[in-house]
Amino acid sequence: MEKILIVDDSLTQAAQLKSILDAEYEINLAHTAEDGLKLASTGGYSLILLDVVMPGMDGFTLLKKLQEEIITQSVPVILITSLSDIQHEQLGLTLGAVDYISKPFHPLIVKARVNTHIKLYKYRKQVELQSMTDQLTGIANRRQHDCYSIIKWNEATRLQVPFSVCMFDIDHFKAYNDTFGHPAGDKVIASVAKTLSSYFQRSTDFLARYGGEEFVAFFLGDSEKGALEYLKKICRAVEDLQIPHDPSTAKWVTVSIGGITVIPQRSDSYEVYLRIADTMLYDAKRFGRNRVVWANEGSGK
Repeated sequence: MEKILIVDDSLTQAAQLKSILDAEYEINLAHTAEDGLKLASTGGYSLILLDVVMPGMDGFTLLKKLQEEIITQSVPVILITSLSDIQHEQLGLTLGAVDYISKPFHPLIVKARVNTHIKLYKYRKQVELQSMTDQLTGIANRRQHDCYSIIKWNEATRLQVPFSVCMFDIDHFKAYNDTFGHPAGDKVIASVAKTLSSYFQRSTDFLARYGGEEFVAFFLGDSEKGALEYLKKICRAVEDLQIPHDPSTAKWVTVSIGGITVIPQRSDSYEVYLRIADTMLYDAKRFGRNRVVWANEGSGK
């Protein structure tokens, strides 16, 4: 069921809108712009109905803030207003609103406009999903990683739970391509991706192809020790595929993994820890490949 957020300081009007829509949608209410921004930032909304005239922060200011946040900037916003002059309508549309519903509103008009924008949003998300999927492996691509990592990093920061990020690289992959050819190399990438994805199935897990033979993953909730041990299992699982390699470099196709676990603070940056994971990956290569190196844990097979 699609989620809609109604931001309106009028308890009566918010309840009326909810009664019109709650048979078809999951409705959440906020009665101040500040609460609306907090709820919207948790993600998962397909539409926001926003009252323009509110005490303190008004609807136009909130709309501008929603457009500035990565998590909320793609969520369509319909303004609910009694301001019917062209200047206010132009301002709302310029700031990013997709439509207006004027007060007093009619239930059939509300339903029609909401249904239209929900359908448009779902279609756009389908198109975006296709553009964020790696065609070779079927898992997320780097573009999806760049968007989703911010959402999950913010979630871990808000909940103060451990956040683990790791980088994977297929060992001696250039030698494999030179020996067996690029079509065979593509099959190896797809096989490794399938194995990795079978281990990242929880709602708190995310895996993407970062580029070439490199992958990135992050997950929430695991301790540093738990994350390291889990990644060691994945490392062994790839080796257990027993995909033959060039005997001069390795017997089987394997991966090297580097990563770090952190409880993120508001002053921290995801990109900083992603670079640390990449440095740990470099160390895993340097220490002999086919191993996991976790920050502060040293080199481990």
